[in-house]
Amino acid sequence: LRIKVLRVFFVLFIIFIVLIPFSEQIYNFFSEPIITSFGQNSSLIATGVTSPFFVPLKLVLSLSFLVVLPYAFFELWSYVSPGLYAEEKSFVLPLITCSLSLFIIGIAFAFLIVAPLLLNFFISSAPSSVTVMTDISQYVQFLLKLVFGFGISFQVPVLTFLLVRTGITSKEALRKTRPFIVILFFITASLLTPPDVLSQLFLAIPMWILFEIGLYLSKKK
Repeated sequence: LRIKVLRVFFVLFIIFIVLIPFSEQIYNFFSEPIITSFGQNSSLIATGVTSPFFVPLKLVLSLSFLVVLPYAFFELWSYVSPGLYAEEKSFVLPLITCSLSLFIIGIAFAFLIVAPLLLNFFISSAPSSVTVMTDISQYVQFLLKLVFGFGISFQVPVLTFLLVRTGITSKEALRKTRPFIVILFFITASLLTPPDVLSQLFLAIPMWILFEIGLYLSKKK
């Protein structure tokens, strides 16, 4: 297990080194939502002395983590698969694939849909006497918290399916506790997203929908 973990970190390091020369292009790509929201009056500032250097590197490291995820799941599978029966393999491999796919879908949903909507709303809500000039460090922090929060939260159907399939709980019990689970989704959304109501709603409502999908797909066994 230690060897496989070291392999993952080594691949992560290599990807990070390879992507560093493209840090400016990567930053320009991820700043596209806010630049589009600003329109003609696009203006990003750096209030920290080191921000112009470290913020693009932070984005590169986050992107490297996303790129290495499939390999990390492959190493995880190669570690656990020798100890599984054929029936267990036919269950675990699709589950890992589904979990990775949902994580990527959650990130794409946050970046392509949620982030532009939120940025357009916040920037358009500014009074006419206020010039919105966003710090690049705060914007990257806002974006990363949003996309990774959605990626993690999109694991809800997999978690629901596992809880029922392994016998930890039942569909009937989950149905009875649905109101408390929904409240838990809103609490989780408040922790995983920036501190505003819109971001929390955009995350909590999809989590609720994904929970219902996972509950529907779950078997009693």
